[in-house]
Amino acid sequence: MTSVNGTGGPTTPAEIEADVIRQREELADTVAALHTKLDVKTQARNKAAALKDRATTDSGKPRPSYAAGAAAALAAVVGLVAWRRRR
Repeated sequence: MTSVNGTGGPTTPAEIEADVIRQREELADTVAALHTKLDVKTQARNKAAALKDRATTDSGKPRPSYAAGAAAALAAVVGLVAWRRRR
């Protein structure tokens, strides 16, 4: 593909049309990627689903290690509140 003006771009109407179609597809892909990246609501849902999958077993029950950690954190908070009330 050599052009008349020396830029190396498409020269025939068919080449120009094919180039325009390719550029439109690239632009559509870019816009879709930006939309996905900037869609905070969907990102939050995906992150919540990933965390839920990590914290539960295949049957949907909490993983014992996470349950123990949550219980320890709750006990620490209750202990801290009780300690602060006594002071």
